[in-house]
Amino acid sequence: MVRLVFIDMDDTFVGPDKTIPRDNLRILDVAAERGVQFVPCTGRSLRGVPRELVTHPSVRYAVCGGGALVYDVRSGEIIREVPIAKELVRSLYEDVRDQRVTFDLFTPEGVFASREHLPLYNQIEMTEATRRMVVSQRTFVDCDTEELIERTPTICRVNVLFGDERGRRVTWDAVEARPELFCASSIPMNVEVTSVEATKGTALVWLCERLGVDVADTVAFGDSGNDVAMLDVAGDAVAMENASPEVKAHARHVAPRCELAGVARYLEPLLV
Repeated sequence: MVRLVFIDMDDTFVGPDKTIPRDNLRILDVAAERGVQFVPCTGRSLRGVPRELVTHPSVRYAVCGGGALVYDVRSGEIIREVPIAKELVRSLYEDVRDQRVTFDLFTPEGVFASREHLPLYNQIEMTEATRRMVVSQRTFVDCDTEELIERTPTICRVNVLFGDERGRRVTWDAVEARPELFCASSIPMNVEVTSVEATKGTALVWLCERLGVDVADTVAFGDSGNDVAMLDVAGDAVAMENASPEVKAHARHVAPRCELAGVARYLEPLLV
């Protein structure tokens, strides 16, 4: 029996053009009628979760920042927060600061980045739809990154967008040298860094325990590396057809492509 559906956003529930296929919106209505809860489970901040989801009756909770933050979207309350120790953020920045990379700080209040990195967002290779989304979700601050780190009380995730292969390699190596940190990626040009205790998988298990739901009664949908931890623990793990072979290897089933409303097409027989 399906009780909770954990859905990644980009290239899973949301299409490549950053719009939600109509049938995916319709399946939310079906879920609400059946008493099934949808849980957006995303690397985005809460501000970046589509309003169609946040305001829908089938959605009560959202997992953001790759698992570092869990919100009650109706009250706006943060019900789980897993920060990264400030000294780890400082030392990580020291290792990557000379590379062509951004260093974006995900916090309970939003996503903050130094304005000094703004030109780099226009140089990094990504689709224009992705670029608009990334830039729109950040607040650019008039100070350098070092000062921004010191001024930010709670940092739950660091997002690094890199402009070249060296930046990618240096960043991955720096994160992997720190066992307290977990790294994943949702798009080719980024590294998402959280506490090792904050993944989409740990958030899924935590929310199930809080709600008294058996993990076996969950379905999770994803397409990229930051979804693997969630797929590994869900009762039913579903990769999108557009997912990489590595992600599909962690799934029990494969749904049609995101732009074909694969989430709705997979769930409809289970919910109707």
